[in-house]
Amino acid sequence: MIRKGLKPGFKPAVDLPGEDHDYRRVMKFRRSWVAITVLAAFDVVFMIPAITTFQQAAAEWGRFDSLFDLVGALFLTAWLLGWSMGPLLMTTILLLLLFGREVLMVRDKSVVIFIGLPFIGVESKYTVSSMRNLRFERPPRKSGSSWRGTHLVFDYGANTVAVGSALTGDDIIDIRHHIQDASGQTIRRGEATEAELADDWEKPTGPENRDAPPESFAPTISDKPISLSSPSTLALIFANLAPLAGATLLGWDLGLVLVLYWAESAVIGFFNICKIAVIGRWKALLAAPFFAGHFGGFMAVHFLFVYGLFIQGPRDMSGGDLSEVMQMFTSLWPALALLFFSHALSFYSNFIGRKEYLTRTIQTQMSEPYRRIIFMHLVLIFGGGLTMVLGESTPVLMLVIAIKIWVDVSAHLKQRKPVGRVQPGH
Repeated sequence: MIRKGLKPGFKPAVDLPGEDHDYRRVMKFRRSWVAITVLAAFDVVFMIPAITTFQQAAAEWGRFDSLFDLVGALFLTAWLLGWSMGPLLMTTILLLLLFGREVLMVRDKSVVIFIGLPFIGVESKYTVSSMRNLRFERPPRKSGSSWRGTHLVFDYGANTVAVGSALTGDDIIDIRHHIQDASGQTIRRGEATEAELADDWEKPTGPENRDAPPESFAPTISDKPISLSSPSTLALIFANLAPLAGATLLGWDLGLVLVLYWAESAVIGFFNICKIAVIGRWKALLAAPFFAGHFGGFMAVHFLFVYGLFIQGPRDMSGGDLSEVMQMFTSLWPALALLFFSHALSFYSNFIGRKEYLTRTIQTQMSEPYRRIIFMHLVLIFGGGLTMVLGESTPVLMLVIAIKIWVDVSAHLKQRKPVGRVQPGH
């Protein structure tokens, strides 16, 4: 599909029949019972694991006595959160197929098309003076729009908009008359102007540019490079020195430092959800819970490995004492607070302030934190092996802290090289 030129305004909406409209018509909405039956079957299949997992998670939360029980409950909850996005999406589509409707309205010299459930859904807005070639079409069988039957179509920029189903020629004439009469505008015939075809839909958009007209849109990120003396870099280095201070002054061992780094991964996951929300806006309603479930499951199992290998020890087969775990995190909170501040400063000064969100997509942002999981697994493998060979964890601890600082600072500087003007589609 060509996605360029004039772009309608999309937004969540509430459709109330009593609202003041120049014209309002509830369109026929054909229902494909074959599609409804197939989707309902898939929804039930996906819903069964969600229900059984919910029951298991509820049981685990009601009776956990050890760390292993808690991790099991957290893992099941995270898995349920990620898996539930599928049944939730299918159930929403199923409700639309069963009870959905389209409403065509005219207000403020614009055609507004509402689609959704009764009273709540999404609406798109089209300026009548820019609408072209209003007509009806009969789609070929087995096409994506075959469910509509004969329906209304008009051109808008480089794109074609379809609305209604099972309409007749008289319906089209009646709708055209009411649109033009209510708006005082004429729906013209012919080709689009150059201005109506200019600009791609997929331009990156930031919070302050969401409603900017195409001709004024010129997104840029800061051309000033991030250096070792930048506030976010200094905060990152300072926060990473906290484990070194804990090891030299408070006697932290390798296990405590790895637990701290695990907790920092959770902080990174939290700010990654914030980034997804900035990039995706309403799309984050699905993407953020899916990421939280997937990443949360990894985090739960990962902590079990860290605790079992470096805190409890592989020979201790007990479930892990929760009070000891709480005391351990209590002793780590000052260092964790510094790391949280460092990531918060980077989020506000770089991701928001330098407009890094203009160069990101939801897909790339969802995968970004997993690089840290890979680093942690490498530390587990090589750190554990070196500790067993040397019989002493202090040299390994210092090496891990030094590598961690180097990796974090290098990635921080590399990720924030200036790219200047953002090109459409990049």
